[in-house]
Amino acid sequence: MASRRPAATSAFKCTECGWTTAKWVGRCGECQQWGTVVEAATQTGITSAVTAVSPGAARAARPITEIDTTEAPRRSSGVGEFDRVLGGGVVPGAAILLSGEPGVGKSTLLLEVAAQSARSGRRVLYVSAEESLGQVRLRAERTGALHDALYLASETDLATVLGHVDEVRPDLLIVDSVQTVSSSLSDGVAGQPSQVREVASTLIRVAKERDLPVLIVGHVTKDGSIAGPRVLEHLVDVVCQFEGDRQTSLRFVRALKNRFGPTDEVGCFDMTGDGISEVPDPSALFLGHGDPVPGTCVTIALEGRRALPVEVQALTLKTGAPNPRRVVSGVDSARVAMILAVLEKRGVAVTSDQDVYVSTVGGVRLVEPAADLAIAIAVAGAVGGRAVSRQVAAFGELSLAGEIRPVTQSNQRQSEAKRMGYTAVVDASSRTIGGAMRDLQVRQPAASAADAGF
Repeated sequence: MASRRPAATSAFKCTECGWTTAKWVGRCGECQQWGTVVEAATQTGITSAVTAVSPGAARAARPITEIDTTEAPRRSSGVGEFDRVLGGGVVPGAAILLSGEPGVGKSTLLLEVAAQSARSGRRVLYVSAEESLGQVRLRAERTGALHDALYLASETDLATVLGHVDEVRPDLLIVDSVQTVSSSLSDGVAGQPSQVREVASTLIRVAKERDLPVLIVGHVTKDGSIAGPRVLEHLVDVVCQFEGDRQTSLRFVRALKNRFGPTDEVGCFDMTGDGISEVPDPSALFLGHGDPVPGTCVTIALEGRRALPVEVQALTLKTGAPNPRRVVSGVDSARVAMILAVLEKRGVAVTSDQDVYVSTVGGVRLVEPAADLAIAIAVAGAVGGRAVSRQVAAFGELSLAGEIRPVTQSNQRQSEAKRMGYTAVVDASSRTIGGAMRDLQVRQPAASAADAGF
């Protein structure tokens, strides 16, 4: 019987998925990643057998029923909203990746976490590969993050970073950022997939061996995804996204992956000139003030597991143009166009001869269909000159047939609306948009309905 010959070796191979090609290309033809095709150093065929290694007693496989389920002790980061996203605190040995747009405040948030951890008696090492020590010190003075237990280092070499870890022996390590640190054991410049993989793997190995929590900053690409190989997100334990509109001071931290807790929590922060501060109850940020006016309605939006009242505002103006304007801010323009068509078709409000402007208060963006009913009520109120009481909230998905469909976690929205002082709620129980407008007259407080004209 003929022996098996090794397969022919292609000249180049993708380091992400293993796709091979005879010549170099900039983008992998299989996984579509850029910069991952490198020259193959070894044959792809079977050339030798793998020798089995007997595991030690400590690493021996055990029945799943004998595994200890005691939860790993968590340490508070000192920032309550950040702890909420992490599931209650930082787990020893955890590798946490924080990504976000440039200038959104990643470094400011982590410097605040470092300062709070230092004030609680823990030694913190903050490694900045993008800024000098003087620049970090100036930001720390501005935000009040100075403490003797907070150590700073400005390094771009991985081996030197590990040397700082050996000397300082920190209880928390922060690396800003993984794309600017390089290792001499890997070819290429900092930021290339091979370098990012090597740096991240080494930092995670150190975290697991020493029970040292590591916070890593990651850059993002033009489309908002984390820069570098996809394996970076697989290696770490927690992936957090720091996001916010540059036009407003509100910032959100969301957990996209969390091996130690839920991924539906959201942390709210306020970015000011003096640094970043927590917003434990952001309810008042998205509401208008003063007496009710035509064209406003409050909906109960969900950010993770947190219910937030958000005010939707609409303004309509008569126009003689053949194509009326439709301007939106904070809501989906295509969904607003659909809602306007449903309102006119079902005889609730005529908007074909009106310029329509729809916006949210506070710069928040509503992406869930639960805001459909509030948008429809706000537009109908603007067309008819009818105001909705401040004590009324509405949520529900509007179908093309004019029906109001129930939305997810409606019971939580109901209870949160009552807790925040809304005495009347209009939802899917009204069945249709026409029924919602009729119920609005009944469910509003009598004085407010009389004044508003419902």
